[in-house]
Amino acid sequence: MENKNDEEVQITRAKLPRGGEVIGVIEERLGGNKMKVNCLDGKTRNSRVPGRLKRKLWLRPGDIVIVEPWELDKTKGDVIFKYPSNQIEWLKRNGYLKTEKEEF
Repeated sequence: MENKNDEEVQITRAKLPRGGEVIGVIEERLGGNKMKVNCLDGKTRNSRVPGRLKRKLWLRPGDIVIVEPWELDKTKGDVIFKYPSNQIEWLKRNGYLKTEKEEF
């Protein structure tokens, strides 16, 4: 019983998108550091992982990420954050992710 309470205390919140950032689901890897991301605003963006995060983020199709659209071309963006599984559950519970669309 204590473990459940400890987990709930740890997952009191998750990083949320700020400004123009959008939550998205990785649809497919395109090679290198590029991937196709299905964003919650209804757009599919060709996104890349910036060089400073290339070794920190290990991404696969189905991962939930935050995408920052480019200023000049809104069809492209940068993946700046990957949600761990416990934060994904928090997002679903609080209504930030659509629960009808299950990845698995």
